[in-house]
Amino acid sequence: MASREPHHSSPLAFAYAQSLLDLATEQQQAEPIGRELEQLRQILDENPSAREIFANPSIGIEERARLLDRVFRNQVASLLFRTLAVMNQHGRLGLITQVAVAYDELLDERLGKVEVDLTVAHRLEPDQLETARQRIGQALGRDAVVHQYVDENIIGGVVIRVGDKLIDASVRQQLKAIRAQLLAAAPK
Repeated sequence: MASREPHHSSPLAFAYAQSLLDLATEQQQAEPIGRELEQLRQILDENPSAREIFANPSIGIEERARLLDRVFRNQVASLLFRTLAVMNQHGRLGLITQVAVAYDELLDERLGKVEVDLTVAHRLEPDQLETARQRIGQALGRDAVVHQYVDENIIGGVVIRVGDKLIDASVRQQLKAIRAQLLAAAPK
């Protein structure tokens, strides 16, 4: 999976991702196509010159089509190859990274998965992380995909982020709350 920093896909990238996912699901290829898209996204993230070829409007559609054919035909699923070709015809290959992110999010949603950022003061052991994943998944009623982050400043406890919701059960937050209560109760 990609790092889960907030990404905002354009409505157009979302539409391409949704269409690709619908077709991939019909062909029972949703997860393999997702893996191929993620690999393509990583290649583009690591190679700015490759990303430039996809996004540069001065490179003609025919030239880019020949390049796509040479590089991707028989290397990726035919559905993904055809999608790249359609995106090229409409001058939209520059959106491929956004399409990959949107596809991943849509696929997770369709599979009943939820992305969770778990911040702890000290790195959890694998068995502790699995226990946390199971408990979070049970609480949410979905399969949790947990991304662990370490921030010693929280002192202890956890901070959990699911989408735009934040649960701060850190010791730092508890100390702030106690301080606020003490200050509020102090004689004026």
